[in-house]
Amino acid sequence: MIRTAILGASGYVGGELLRLIAAHPELRATRLFGDSKAGQPVGKVHPHLAGALPGAAIERFEEAALEDVDLVFAALPHGHSQRLAATILKKDIPFVDLGADFRLDDSATYERWYGHAHEAPALLGSFVYGIPELNRDAIRSAKAVAAAGCYATAAILPMKPLLDADLVDPTSIIVNAASGVSGAGREAKEATGFSTVDGSFSAYGLLNHRHTAEMEMALGATVLFTPHLVPMTRGILATCYATAVGPCDPLQALSNAYADEPFVHVTDAPPATKWVSGSNGVQLTARYDERTGRLLVISAIDNLGKGAAGQMIQCANLMLGIDESAGLTTIGVYP
Repeated sequence: MIRTAILGASGYVGGELLRLIAAHPELRATRLFGDSKAGQPVGKVHPHLAGALPGAAIERFEEAALEDVDLVFAALPHGHSQRLAATILKKDIPFVDLGADFRLDDSATYERWYGHAHEAPALLGSFVYGIPELNRDAIRSAKAVAAAGCYATAAILPMKPLLDADLVDPTSIIVNAASGVSGAGREAKEATGFSTVDGSFSAYGLLNHRHTAEMEMALGATVLFTPHLVPMTRGILATCYATAVGPCDPLQALSNAYADEPFVHVTDAPPATKWVSGSNGVQLTARYDERTGRLLVISAIDNLGKGAAGQMIQCANLMLGIDESAGLTTIGVYP
């Protein structure tokens, strides 16, 4: 049994981690931290988990609690991991962080996109960027992994193989992606309340969404990214465009790149978010448009699955020498 601590266990990603861990053959959630819900039973905070975790409760984080754990997941609001990372790293416990705090390569890029200085810049080099399909070997040997952002994952996975094959102009990439409301977190906000989002479709973060920095870092390209909020609970559909270097078959290029990947499925059909809901699956398609000389590439993921908790567990499996697909599935919940 691998004793697992979750920082941020009371949020949506924390709940998804708990759901996935409950079916994992090796991991067990033994310490569940969440200051705002401290003292409450898991069944009250996450009613869908009441039968899976009877008697479990959320507690307030204390450093001493890390003495009896073998793995740490952090699903905290932005900025919190910077204050806790040194404490966790000095324990030499495998650590997977979902926050944006350690995803970028350098503090100057972080400050540019996040608007303030990094509080622990010396630790940036301690983390491996967490998309297994890109960095599998580095993740296997890492003690600390910064799991990729949900939008970034949805854009990087379809575009990276095409850039690596020199099929597209790296200065021409445009990403339009729509996310379910759970991507905004559990805290009540007017912008993501039912009355605001129901029956509406809106863009936000124009020209400056922070996941742009991850996309550009991982792709080695220039990206114009526009996120959208769609009135559904979970899922991301990313529609990506780029100028082709010449006539090509991008669908075949994706099929070749991901032929041996357990969670990536390349399909001729335009994918839908419902196909991957509740799973760690990724569905991709692509077209070359001879008329305009551009590529159209589409990806669908679950923002709480491959975009968050599922990818965290996939990374942890690699770090711990467990089968990479343990506790995870590509099977979506449909309809």
